[in-house]
Amino acid sequence: MISAIVLIKADVARIPEVAREIAQIEGIREVYSVTGEIDLVAVAKVNRHEDFHDVIADRLNKVAGVLETNTHIAFRTYSEEDLDAGYDLGLDG
Repeated sequence: MISAIVLIKADVARIPEVAREIAQIEGIREVYSVTGEIDLVAVAKVNRHEDFHDVIADRLNKVAGVLETNTHIAFRTYSEEDLDAGYDLGLDG
């Protein structure tokens, strides 16, 4: 799976509705409402790079209330499970 983090500026009056609609898109795993310069962060996971076009460009960007997006495709995913597996293999430093 290929992951992308999508930073979203949304119409402030519609943030909850925008977040719910984005969360319904196939390929979107999580949507977070956040503080700061952006309003929402979405995590997309797809099988092929080409699939990001459908999920992000064709669907997420067209949700009413989405004003701007900035997409970051992940090179590698690090998680607590990855670290635990490394320690189990004796890779602790």
